[in-house]
Formats: sequence, structure tokens, C-alpha cells
Amino acid sequence: MTGAGITLFDHVLTANALLVAFAMVGIIMWLSNALASRLTGGRIHGSAIAIIIGLALAFWGGIATGGHKGLSDIPVLSGFGLMGGAMLRDFAIVATACEVDIERAKRAGLVGTIALVLGTVLPFLFGAGLAWAFGYRDAVTISTIGAGAVTYIVGPVTGAALGAAPVIVTLSIGIGVVKSVVVMITTPLVARFIGLDNPRTAMVFGGMMGTVSGVTAGLAATDRRLVPYGALTATFHTGLGCLLAPSILYFAVLAVTG
Repeated sequence: MTGAGITLFDHVLTANALLVAFAMVGIIMWLSNALASRLTGGRIHGSAIAIIIGLALAFWGGIATGGHKGLSDIPVLSGFGLMGGAMLRDFAIVATACEVDIERAKRAGLVGTIALVLGTVLPFLFGAGLAWAFGYRDAVTISTIGAGAVTYIVGPVTGAALGAAPVIVTLSIGIGVVKSVVVMITTPLVARFIGLDNPRTAMVFGGMMGTVSGVTAGLAATDRRLVPYGALTATFHTGLGCLLAPSILYFAVLAVTG
């Protein structure tokens, strides 16, 4: 291909950066599912492998460009900035929850509600304790890291609301991503032992674990029919965390730390 041809090709890709992002994600998912099937026999869902590949690519993108947005700093791959944004993320979450059978969802009842509360408070306490163990003493930092342990969405939302430093927000996202990957990998391994084989237990599980991506991928590797139910309470869990972490839980931490 001549220099002019390469320039034209680069221009076309840059002008259709969002399509390029979708195409790359499709290729990564195809590769990840193939690896999950052949190397793990389906016990580890392809989404977990895809996230690891995505993190590696983001790390490389940040080093290669010296920028702040990872791969999005590369013009041809700038579509990842929109594709990975809040708009498409929330759309995907809502679309998944639309598959829920409301009558079955009602069966979760009080148990599902308790799971939501515990699934929000307990991870927050774990994250806050981790922050304290590493020497952080101010309420804003502790609350932001604690919120990250709830989910990697609640962490930055809480950090932005409380005015946490960017490095602390990044730590909260990192904790949430690690939690998501762990849930993805371990869900199919423990499903049989915890009775994770029906919509009711899937909703309780989603409320306790909270991470939408982790629960969805983990249930997909266990039983695809359970995905909408786990995703429903996991989605509520994220919303509940965004409400409680920068308000009630923050003031509780403030009362303890002074």
C-alpha cells in the first residue's frame, strides 16, 4: 500500500473511530471466548479474560502516548472514549435488566432487600478497613476507597462528590475492577455449593456481590438464564451505593475519624 493509501486508510478509520472501537471489542471478545473455551473448558467466562486484555491494552496505551485516557489518546482508537463512557454503559445495564420476569423477581422479597443492604455496607467496610490499614486517615479518602470496594462505579462517583484526589479515585476503580474479575472467575466454581441455580438465589447473589459486570459474566458462565435476575439486583446495588457512600456512609466514617 502506498503512502497516500495508508494516509487515506488512517483517515477513514479515524473518522469512524466508534465503529473501530466496536470492531476491536468484537475481536477481543471472540479471542477471549475462544481462550476461555479451549483453556478453561468454559469454567472462566470470556469476559474475565477480555477485561484482563483490556486492562493490558489500556496500560500500554497510557505508556505509548503519555496521555491520560489510555487508548483513547490514539486518534484511530479515540472511539473508546465514547464507547467506554457512562452513556453506553448505563444503556447496556438497562437493556440487560429489561429481560427480567417481574413475577419471579418479586419472589426475592425481603431476602433480596437485605442482600442489597449487606452487599453495599460490608464491601464498604472492607475497603475502608483496607484504606485504614495502608495509613489513610481522612474521611474522604477512606470513604472513596471503601466505595470502590462496593463497585468500580460507586468509587469514582463518591470520589467526585467528596472532592477526593485523582489518585485516590484511581485506587477506588482498581479495587472495584479486581473485585469484578474475582467474582467473574469464582462464580461458576462455587455456584453448585451455594445453590446458585434459580432466579431467586441469582437475585440474592447479585445484591450481595454488586458488581454488574462480575455478576453478569459469572452467571453467564454458570447459567445464562440467570443473568437478567442477577444483573437486576446488581444494578440496584450500584444505585444504592451511589446514594449511601457519599452521604450516610461518609458521615459514619467522619464520625469515627473525627
